[in-house]
Amino acid sequence: MNTIISSQFEADALLRRSTLAIVMGGGAGTRLFPLTKDRAKPAVPLAGKYRLVDIPISNCINSGLRQVYVLTQYNSASLNRHLSRTYRFDQFTRGFVEVLAAQQTPDGERWYQGTADAVRQNLRYFLEGGHDYFLILSGDQLYRMDFRKVMRQHLASEADLTIATLPVNEKDATSFGIMHADATNRIHEFVEKPKDPAVLKKLRMPEETLKGLGIETTEPRFQASMGIYLFNRKVLEECLDNTHNDFGKHIIPTAIKDRRVNAYNFHGYWEDIGTIRSFFQANLDLCKVVPQFDFFDSTAPIFSHSRALPATKINGATIHHALIADGCIVTDAHIETAVIGVRSKIEPGATIRDTIIMGADFYAGAAGTDPDRPPPGIGRNCRIERAIIDKNVHIGDNVVITPEGKPSEMDGDNFYIRDGIVCVPKDAIIPAGTWI
Repeated sequence: MNTIISSQFEADALLRRSTLAIVMGGGAGTRLFPLTKDRAKPAVPLAGKYRLVDIPISNCINSGLRQVYVLTQYNSASLNRHLSRTYRFDQFTRGFVEVLAAQQTPDGERWYQGTADAVRQNLRYFLEGGHDYFLILSGDQLYRMDFRKVMRQHLASEADLTIATLPVNEKDATSFGIMHADATNRIHEFVEKPKDPAVLKKLRMPEETLKGLGIETTEPRFQASMGIYLFNRKVLEECLDNTHNDFGKHIIPTAIKDRRVNAYNFHGYWEDIGTIRSFFQANLDLCKVVPQFDFFDSTAPIFSHSRALPATKINGATIHHALIADGCIVTDAHIETAVIGVRSKIEPGATIRDTIIMGADFYAGAAGTDPDRPPPGIGRNCRIERAIIDKNVHIGDNVVITPEGKPSEMDGDNFYIRDGIVCVPKDAIIPAGTWI
């Protein structure tokens, strides 16, 4: 058998059988408030029918990796429910997707102090499985990556730790942890959010590396950390044998000094969905004719909870560049650049523009719901612009929601404005005639 093919089979088998994925659920998600007011950050709805956590888990499944822990500590009930309903592997494999929430133990009573501390507090569970490799992922990023390729390079380079990096321009480089690697992809330097032009100049990616990625540009590019790490078992144990709290700030800079730390150069769409603005832009980008991220890629699908919902029903509407999920009823509305989530009901005369409507968990009159509560949906003759309407929100007739003429940051009665975007929180009731 060809040596290269043989090594690929070996790498793929090690990823499938001997690797554990650890998805970082993040902290309180304050930058995504109010979307994280009642849910963990990985459970925030995405693209009308998914959750943020579906992205890293789907990347794992598509790569043959089916042993996944999700670490979280805030508002994890809805995340638990989503994972248990969605990811059920058969009883003849070792596959699982489970949540590990912060807990009090004989070894400590602290909440997670950072990404490294979260892994450290759960390390005994991770080591019980006999895994030889640990893939650490973020729970709030939108991208598609084949982790088999990461493992192949990791083994071929005999790395102790492989870090996925993304080429970014000079302006964006000041917001990331920036690596500097040689022609063999070995990282020799790491600087967190460099601002000094002299430092940035030293961290530029080599031209041969850019050419290898097919990037033709005269502008400098820098290797930004994606927060994706592949550790050897022993190396992870030793790197966490301290009190350092964060991988990016503490563990990685220390490891570079005395470990073989390599970069895996990723070249493709990637978005850190950590703020209201980035969440808003990433969702509305999906409405383009050719979006940057393709949910229609059948070779590497994004998985989520399967709902027994009817097809969306449109009773006359004008729709331009919209993403409309299952089970919606849209009647004589004007929709322009909008993501419409599951079970959304939009009444006649409504105008929805540059808006994300997350939909509802139930229809009007569903068993177990409050019969006195107005049903979720958008009322007649409403105008909603540049807004995020969270789940189960009732908006009465003749309501206007727009950030026009308001400050970019504001807390109001049943609404918040963040980054110039109006956010109506989950389960809110907006009375008829309200002007926000």
